[in-house]
Amino acid sequence: MLPQQLISVGKISGVFGVKGWVKVFSYTDPRDNILVYSPWLLKKGLEEKSILVLDGQLQGKTIVAQLEGINDRDNAASLMGWEVFIKSEQLPASSEDEYYWSDLVGLDVENVQGVQFGKIENLLETGANDVVFVKGDRERAIPFLLDQTIISIDLVAGKMVVDWDPEF
Repeated sequence: MLPQQLISVGKISGVFGVKGWVKVFSYTDPRDNILVYSPWLLKKGLEEKSILVLDGQLQGKTIVAQLEGINDRDNAASLMGWEVFIKSEQLPASSEDEYYWSDLVGLDVENVQGVQFGKIENLLETGANDVVFVKGDRERAIPFLLDQTIISIDLVAGKMVVDWDPEF
C-alpha cells in the first residue's frame, strides 16, 4: 500500500439539528464505521481541510457527526457536498486472504497461462460475489472467488493471477 494514499469513505450530505452536527453518507461497511476514523480529510474542488470527529452515531439510516470547530447550523451547512477521505494508514491491517479494494485497484492481472489482461480498474459488490473489472485490450468482468477464479494476489509485486479464459 502506498504511504499517504487517500481513501474516499463518504460525503457530507446535510445538517442535523442546530448545534452544528452534519449528516454523512458513508461508503463504509457497516455504515457507522466511518465514525471510527479521525481525523477526516475533507475535500471540495481544490479546497481541503483536516477535521477531527468529536462524536457521532447512527440516526435511522443516516450517520450524524459532530466535528471540531463546527458549532452551529450555518457552519455545518457550509460543509455540505464535501467529500470525506481518510489516510490508508488509518485502516486496520487486513488479515491473510483479506484485501481492501483500494489495494487491488491498479494491480496488473494475468491468467495462469501468462496472458496479460490489463489492470484492475474497479470492483463491484453484487451480493452473490464481488466482481473485478479489468481494463486492458478490452474490459473483463471476473468473479472475485479466492482459490477459484482468483489464484493469487501479490500486493508487493502489484500482480493478480486469475484462472480465466482470455476469450471470455
